[in-house]
Amino acid sequence: MLRLIEGWDPVWFKAWAGRLKAQEEAAARVRAIVEDVRREGQAAVVRYTQELDGVFLPPESFRVTEEELVAAWESINSQMLLALRRAKENIMDYHRRQLPNSWFMTDKLGNVLGQICRPLQRVGIYIPGGTAAYPSSVLMTALPAKVAGVEEIVLVTPPRPDGSVHPLVLVAALEAGVTEIYKMGGAQAIAALAYGTEYIRPVDKIVGPGNLYVTLAKKEVYGQVDIDMLAGPSEIVVVADKCARPDWVAADLLSQAEHDPLAGAALITPERSLAEAVIQELNKQLKLLPRASIASRALENYGAAIVVKDMYQALERANTLAPEHLELYVTDPWRWLGMVYNAGAIFLGPYSPEPVGDYLAGPSHVLPTGGTGRFYSGLSIDTFIKKSSVIAYHPQGLLDIAREVEELARAEGLEAHARAIALRTRN
Repeated sequence: MLRLIEGWDPVWFKAWAGRLKAQEEAAARVRAIVEDVRREGQAAVVRYTQELDGVFLPPESFRVTEEELVAAWESINSQMLLALRRAKENIMDYHRRQLPNSWFMTDKLGNVLGQICRPLQRVGIYIPGGTAAYPSSVLMTALPAKVAGVEEIVLVTPPRPDGSVHPLVLVAALEAGVTEIYKMGGAQAIAALAYGTEYIRPVDKIVGPGNLYVTLAKKEVYGQVDIDMLAGPSEIVVVADKCARPDWVAADLLSQAEHDPLAGAALITPERSLAEAVIQELNKQLKLLPRASIASRALENYGAAIVVKDMYQALERANTLAPEHLELYVTDPWRWLGMVYNAGAIFLGPYSPEPVGDYLAGPSHVLPTGGTGRFYSGLSIDTFIKKSSVIAYHPQGLLDIAREVEELARAEGLEAHARAIALRTRN
């Protein structure tokens, strides 16, 4: 059960921060799978899909067909379609506001400098699957890519035991403008996206959540392609004061603890009585959860109610954790927002619980975890945009800077650089 910590516990923090640390055998296994797919192509994907997912598919059968898409569309109920479309509208509206502009400027000598923003041409999206279905993750990854202008959006997801893909995932992919869908998961799918096979062309970037093997595979292929981030188990930190309802705080902690036995869930508060009440509430609510065993393990290993001296220390602790999700469930949360430096997503006030962000608010729920919020951002339009600088110098402009460029080039021992300038300016 959730432990009560007075002030800080370095041992607990080390456990929280170390949840993504891979065992050497897992890293070695992933490296072997990636190399096999790189060398053998689709034959290796077939072999590992049968070995790891228990599904045999002929090499040409991995791509989802038009018939499968039609069947999925016909199976969905109107209420679910309405929910998907409302989420789609919110996600697209939010991300349209992030679109960057290309720009140019001209100085007094006629030199033109600028920046051109272009979308990536082909991206791969990984969606966890098998026995589960995550249509929300389809929307949260594919729609920002679509808004950014990506033309080819390739989705991979593990097949179900019968070799199919969950219809909700397929319908969400149709709604989001995905152009290709493949029944493949794990490290073999990441490798296929990165290197290509006889049946799938390589992509420029791979995004989306996955298990340890997927994360390690993304790390392995980085450099061949770009990736969004190295995401680990989900996590939530709730900073709360005396205005907080213990049952609401407990529910929010459980909303992440039920994801995974490695999930992290922490309350930070200056109110010891609140911490004790939240622990009691967790005991009550756990009994009602279908995934109680998963949530219990997460809370026991990576959960804490941390009692601090004041709100300033609470925010200091939260910034140290740099959580994926940070809730400011406090009086006047806007007052404290300026003290938050490290968090994937920030939820303000009692009526902004984390699940709102998971499904319908608009920002992508693909967020940095494991303390990487110190330097990573969540998935956004920027994930799918590249920027090229533009330099167009006027003859007088080059003459004006020629001697300085030559001086700097020769200081670095690069005479050819200097002569490329001198030939143009010393005629």
